Amino acid sequence: MKRLFTVASLILFTIALFGQAKKPILMVVPSDNYCIEHGYTMNANVNGVDRVYPDYRKALQSNNELRLVITKMGSIMADRGFPLKDLEQNLKAIETESAETNLLSSKSTEAAIQESPIDKLKRTAKADIILDLDFNIKRQGPNKYITFNLKGLDAYTNKQVAGAAGAGKPSSAATVDILLEEAVLSQMDAFNEQLMSFFEDMFAKGREVTLVIKVWDNADVDLEQDYDVDGFADMLGFHIENWLADNTVEGRFSTIDATESMMRFEQVRIPVMMEYRGREIAMDTRRFASNLRRYLSNPPFNIESKLYQRGLGEAWLILGEK
Repeated sequence: MKRLFTVASLILFTIALFGQAKKPILMVVPSDNYCIEHGYTMNANVNGVDRVYPDYRKALQSNNELRLVITKMGSIMADRGFPLKDLEQNLKAIETESAETNLLSSKSTEAAIQESPIDKLKRTAKADIILDLDFNIKRQGPNKYITFNLKGLDAYTNKQVAGAAGAGKPSSAATVDILLEEAVLSQMDAFNEQLMSFFEDMFAKGREVTLVIKVWDNADVDLEQDYDVDGFADMLGFHIENWLADNTVEGRFSTIDATESMMRFEQVRIPVMMEYRGREIAMDTRRFASNLRRYLSNPPFNIESKLYQRGLGEAWLILGEK
């Protein structure tokens, strides 16, 4: 009883915090292994390499048990203060947007909307935490039972932040959703505690993101070029690191690679909130990188740059021009 009260208190605390910041978006998605094992896949050629990807639309349209399990998992998480974004409805919204984009044209010339392959790629389901679910319905004589493996993945870093696995009791009469509920419930308190620990760490130490600095091939600037900032002369790359040290939570970031034309920073801890016109608003990867872009656009650098957001947790700043 005491443990349940503790979990409930942590959930209410986290919800209160996210009421001020951006609320975390959670989504249940069938695991790659589940989709491949059941033949719900699509093939694509990426840079000359054939790849196999899960086809969530095919999985949801072909497997009623999967839809039932996802619905039940959403209900279980909502009861614990974690409302989920529905995968099927999100896929429908993406398809509707794509159809509308293809039909739109200008009044004067009937020109179509320009959409690059990158734009199409970015029209995907975005969530803060992906609940990666794999399950199997097994038989024991006349009885059925369910085994499951649930992973909570931080969509910003692809790191696992929570996990649960187990098996339910055999039953001859229970439906799939009841079998899942029986298997999952005993594991969910520990799973939610892991999620709480992740959220608390994020508020205390910042959200972890990746920042990449690149240089256009026609740019007249590189990362080894010297600049004088307040009497301190050093290479541009070091001035960028100094800015990160001043603007990340507790100066936390790791320089993974650095050359004259590229720098990659990982484990960049950005604040969850930022001040804007006297009030606090939520910070995200794009806003954080934009702050660096503005810093570099001012003297003594006067460097123009293009900001490109690559997913939720990674941003590129490309120096030289927009």
